[in-house]
Amino acid sequence: MKLGKVLSLAACTVVTAGSLFAGTSNMDFPEVYEKECQGCHGPIHQGGVGSDLRPGALKKKERHVLRDAILAGVPNTAMPQWDHSFSKDDADGMVDWLMDWKDNTNYKLDFDQIHSTWTKLADREALAKKYTKSADTKSVLDITFATERDASLVDFIDSTNGKVLSRHKAGFAVHVTVTNKKNPRYAYSISRSGRLTMFDIAAPGQPALASVQVGFESRGLAVSPDGKYVIAGNYTPGGAVLCDAMTLEPLKAYDTSAVINMKGQIEASRVASLADTPYGPYFAMALKDAGRVYIIDYSKPDFPIVGDVPNIGEVLHDAFLNEDEGEDFGRYYMIASQGSDVMGIVDYKEKNLAAKVYTGKKSKPHPGQGSSWFNKKMGKQLHATVTMNQGSVVVWDSNWEIVKKIETSGGGLFIGTAPHTPYLWADTVLGKPATYNEVHLINKETLVTDKIVKVGKKEGQLIDAKTNKVLQTWDATQYKTVTFPESNPQIGKDKVVEYTSKVGDKVKEPVQPRLLHAEPANHGKWTMISEWTTGRIGIYESETGKFIKYINNLTTPTFTYSVEHRQHIPGA
Repeated sequence: MKLGKVLSLAACTVVTAGSLFAGTSNMDFPEVYEKECQGCHGPIHQGGVGSDLRPGALKKKERHVLRDAILAGVPNTAMPQWDHSFSKDDADGMVDWLMDWKDNTNYKLDFDQIHSTWTKLADREALAKKYTKSADTKSVLDITFATERDASLVDFIDSTNGKVLSRHKAGFAVHVTVTNKKNPRYAYSISRSGRLTMFDIAAPGQPALASVQVGFESRGLAVSPDGKYVIAGNYTPGGAVLCDAMTLEPLKAYDTSAVINMKGQIEASRVASLADTPYGPYFAMALKDAGRVYIIDYSKPDFPIVGDVPNIGEVLHDAFLNEDEGEDFGRYYMIASQGSDVMGIVDYKEKNLAAKVYTGKKSKPHPGQGSSWFNKKMGKQLHATVTMNQGSVVVWDSNWEIVKKIETSGGGLFIGTAPHTPYLWADTVLGKPATYNEVHLINKETLVTDKIVKVGKKEGQLIDAKTNKVLQTWDATQYKTVTFPESNPQIGKDKVVEYTSKVGDKVKEPVQPRLLHAEPANHGKWTMISEWTTGRIGIYESETGKFIKYINNLTTPTFTYSVEHRQHIPGA
């Protein structure tokens, strides 16, 4: 049976059960949960970024407290308010459905089923022969990828001028994009619905070349530095799938439906972060629920697991690599444990746990792309993460000692930097509505916040953090998004969506912008910041933080990825 058919059968079972609850509510709880909730709470309600919502975890809680958490949100967490789209009856019904939910999802990775979904969408070799150089930009290194989560789109943008080149349908809630550093004309995306897609960003319109359905719900993605392999990680069924990076043909499945967790029990585990490294022929594979990291050697026959690093912490999530100069460049895989409030330092060389960096009680570290840089004042390499539950940037050195904790105005998801900017750009997207429209620009030398980018409903501001003086203001008027239906591409078989830079009517009731994920672009000259709620990406000067312009007409933009910038970042 194909993966899609298995999923459909399971979904039908759950939808039928969902219709039994809710009183006067007509809400389809399984459908709403899949679209809005499972990204944080997991496909089988087991939690992760969000709380464990299985009946056993909820039975000690009062139903009215859970209902109020849905409607009003939970401050300083990823849980937003839902009173704009949930009635009281809807919230009560969702609580009933969650408390009576039955887990009927007992899946295992099946290599043959996965392989049967492998689809060729365009002729890679013919395109490479016809378009030897980038057709739509001066170089493929000029391109930045962006994901429009709720529109299920991957966008390709000329990051030297902000022009949107193409938009591709690539599966529900596209989560991550990466490029092939050895052959940077090839890019890959993974959606939360388990679709892995390969693109040729040198050909006109950046056509999709191939796709494969690696699971029902997926997250991580990594490409080997030699350009031969790409690996995608699954939440459901738990595991990872290794593919040929030039064709996307599946080569091996790593099943994690029965692994040993930190309590010594055997259970299924989701796979969270995946990372390659220039340090050796390795992929790191984080087992979210087992608290351990596998190290895969892709240079050997059958791509064996050659390292197993246990007892890192509860609820592993995202990670980044160190950038120490010399032989240790990319040696350490720094993985967030959100249930234990640590950054685990996994050593690729020794294949062990070198250290644990404690980020603070109930802090939940979430580095996103993370930051690693050389501090000239201190004369040493530093690394940083934001935390989800606290407005805090935690900085440590390569002796794995905390150097400083820098206060921000709310919990964050991403912190980024580059050699061309004097700042760490830390978002506060999980803070309260009054402050989740900020990005803090922290001086990499002094480790003090110098400036704050703050975007209101009608006006944006660049603020001096020490004096509160407004250094710049700009028009942040919100416009209705102009959308187009799906259509056929210039090349290949996949669906695309047209883009226009022409703005729609002014929004009568603008919303509070929610800023996240600062990504260096335009060869270090710009930094792009996504605005989740307003459907646009802001472009800022990397050196000064000054606003330049907006890319409008997007739907919930989240992750961005600059090809040129990431060429120099290990594991990115």
